[in-house]
Amino acid sequence: MSFTIAHTVDEALAAMAAGARAIAGGTDLVVGARHGKAALPGNLVAIDRLTELKSVTTTKDGVSIGALVTHHDIEMHPLLSTSYAGLADGSALVGSPSTRHIGTLGGNIMNASPAMDTGAPLAVMRAEIELRSVRGSRRVPIEELWTAPGKTSAQPDELCVAIHIPAPATRSNSAYVRLEYRRAMEIAVVGAAAFVALNDDGTIAALRVGLTAVSPTIFTGDLVGQIGRSVSDAAENAAKVSMEQATPISDVRASDSYRRHTVGVMARRAVEAAARRAAGETIAIPVNRAIGIGAAS
Repeated sequence: MSFTIAHTVDEALAAMAAGARAIAGGTDLVVGARHGKAALPGNLVAIDRLTELKSVTTTKDGVSIGALVTHHDIEMHPLLSTSYAGLADGSALVGSPSTRHIGTLGGNIMNASPAMDTGAPLAVMRAEIELRSVRGSRRVPIEELWTAPGKTSAQPDELCVAIHIPAPATRSNSAYVRLEYRRAMEIAVVGAAAFVALNDDGTIAALRVGLTAVSPTIFTGDLVGQIGRSVSDAAENAAKVSMEQATPISDVRASDSYRRHTVGVMARRAVEAAARRAAGETIAIPVNRAIGIGAAS
């Protein structure tokens, strides 16, 4: 086994071209190895010292988040926790405080778990993932990145360097909620994200919903049929569509029928919370706590 510490992105890319796998916080890779899900790769390159991948930058098109920005940083960031609130909701629910301080957004995305808490918010906000290798760089819509549980369309030598999210429209915002049995170290049983834009009269101008842990990859839908409807009507229809289109499995955490029912509830609550934020109301991060979802403190 070899272990290399990269001090520049080019050093990391060279190591990956030679067959190494990148590791930053290691909160997924190491835990997976300990639980016997997959052995640690034979060659690793540490990228945790690449400061250029640790910044949040506003651009003319929106915001760019470095792949090494941690979940804690996202939860506390003044821009991300307001204009991109759904992502902050999801980041605030990841693991424990220690996990959120070490785990990175790029690592979470590339782990490609259908139960990840940041995936659905990024999908409904139409994020793009920037992948880079010694051959160059490219951007991939996040929904096209995930191909199966734990699988992505990235080549083995491609490194996720940034996440790009378009600027939100006027009177728009997002929210992410999940069902949880406890308030720490929980993996989503089901979750739902919503992006809502409102017309001046308070009706729906745009609505997208993303579902967590109810299909092989994060599932999203653009509910164009709800444009012009009231928030309450759109929320109920989003719940119905989510229940119909979900394809959950049964496991030790929940049955497929229970997941199908509760994902509708989560979708409705996500739409309602996103609409309240879009209308200018402040709802604390994470919205789960603010609206009373989950186990009592």
